[in-house]
Amino acid sequence: MAEIDDAIERAEREAFTRQPPKTLKGQIGYLIKQLKTTRAVAEEIGVSQRSVERYRKGERKHPPQAIAERIDAAVRQRWQPQVRKRRQQQAAATGGITVETRARFGYTAPIGTTDDGRFRRLTVHLPPQYAQRLFDARNTGASDQQMRQIIAEGFKEIYFQDGGARATGLTDVTLNDIDYLDLDY
Repeated sequence: MAEIDDAIERAEREAFTRQPPKTLKGQIGYLIKQLKTTRAVAEEIGVSQRSVERYRKGERKHPPQAIAERIDAAVRQRWQPQVRKRRQQQAAATGGITVETRARFGYTAPIGTTDDGRFRRLTVHLPPQYAQRLFDARNTGASDQQMRQIIAEGFKEIYFQDGGARATGLTDVTLNDIDYLDLDY
């Protein structure tokens, strides 16, 4: 599963200044404007080109649920790219990113201390450099595991080690078994 990517997508949607089109005809019209041809839209959502033309003209108003979800996802993915970009730049430059999660954290610690992973519910504000690393990783197609590692490193520094004030022997933190994860920036 792509928990981190989904969380970034949800956080970006909160920044929208206008809502995406809600009607099927409006959504198809928007996708055609973005992708330029009905063939490209058909390939994107997994239907025939003729079906796209029917949706655009309003001849067909109720696609199957799975197709309606793919259409909605394709529209939301492309909606307001400048707003998304501006918000990411702000988080990476000055704002940072807040991560709220309930997950199992594993870690490597010195002998004589516990290193049992356990579920924790944490809300931690990570500094801008972690936001930048996370966005860069996402934009280069990093796996969910790589993005988890970036967040885990941020938790290690900010939460577990408190910026170097404690747990200095802690060497490796992993983020496993995510129950839920939300981002805000």
